[in-house]
Amino acid sequence: MVSRRRRRALCAMLALSALLGACAQIDQNRLRSDLAQRVWRGRLALRVESNPVQSFSAGLELRGDAQVGELLLFSPLGTTLLAVSWRPGQATLRRDGGAREFDSMSTLTQEALGADLPMNALFAWLAGDNARIAGWQADLSGLGSGHLAARRSEPAPAAELRLILEP
Repeated sequence: MVSRRRRRALCAMLALSALLGACAQIDQNRLRSDLAQRVWRGRLALRVESNPVQSFSAGLELRGDAQVGELLLFSPLGTTLLAVSWRPGQATLRRDGGAREFDSMSTLTQEALGADLPMNALFAWLAGDNARIAGWQADLSGLGSGHLAARRSEPAPAAELRLILEP
């Protein structure tokens, strides 16, 4: 069950996304439709084999597609750890009361998580398409029960992404 505070924060973030989209002359009906139709909730775990090894896990809510979307990561107690929104040519990371702008999701994920996450492939994988991307291999065998795993072997450092989605 989503708390009233979390709902307000989510509504504020969606409103901000819509406002920013209007400034870029994005079709607002398409944006709202994309964000409303595609929603995944569950848990995310990411391990990056850097020195030292970085390991991260959180609750997640993912909306949209590889072109326009939003990712919220939550602590076990439901506190928003970070919020990411993206559209063509721009990605925004909101954390600890501040916001940082990036020119792409690739740049943002590399800096924030230590690994470039392939957003196009991720959304294809979530749809059951075993999209190929250089250096990454996805295991979709558990997708029917809400499990997705992907491993990056190159470029270094190696990384492993795991999602457990709610039904």
